[in-house]
Amino acid sequence: MRFKHVFTIIGPAMVGPSSSHTAGAVRIGRVARQLLGCRPEKARVLLYESFAETYWGHGTDLAIAGGLLDYDTDDPRIPHVLDEARSLGMEITFEPGTGAAPHPNSAKIELWSGDRYAEVLGASIGGGNIEIHSLNGFDVSCTGQYPMLVIKHSDRTGILASITKVVSEAGVNIGFMDVDRKGRQGEAMTVIEMDSAPPEGMLESIRLLPDVADATIIDLAQRSGRA
Repeated sequence: MRFKHVFTIIGPAMVGPSSSHTAGAVRIGRVARQLLGCRPEKARVLLYESFAETYWGHGTDLAIAGGLLDYDTDDPRIPHVLDEARSLGMEITFEPGTGAAPHPNSAKIELWSGDRYAEVLGASIGGGNIEIHSLNGFDVSCTGQYPMLVIKHSDRTGILASITKVVSEAGVNIGFMDVDRKGRQGEAMTVIEMDSAPPEGMLESIRLLPDVADATIIDLAQRSGRA
């Protein structure tokens, strides 16, 4: 990615010590939490390469757990977040990942809550910036820098036109769109990065479209203090 200003290098306001190992890790955790749509009951975190080797010293485990509670990068509760997670009944495990990873600072997060499941593969690429490489088993490419609309749908003629029509009519500009599918006429996922948060009602209108199975908004710019 191209760094646009000094803050993309030194990182955001954060609980340290490292913008890549902590701030970026928080954001990967938040993407997973918001994709799930609620606080997880159980989380399995696979850490790869540098993350796996140094996570304890850099607080990457604390950072990801903070993200799973939807804490922002500078939330003062992050150093004690594992105690908070236990008090809420959340089970979190950290394991070394095997095989190739898209980046040395990569994490795969699996979340469960009731019958809900979410899976995210993301990388922290420096300065608190992240790249998301997979959402619920679909190959995607997104950064979380802008509000994201994540839509699971059937691969049918006209479905993308229907989705973008709803977004356009809501007055929201599309900055980037990525589509992956399991096969022709099979399951598909579309990720739309938007220049602004969607107005009330837009998400529900997309969910009501024929052939749309689910739709979610992921917005890391929206500060949250919830657990």
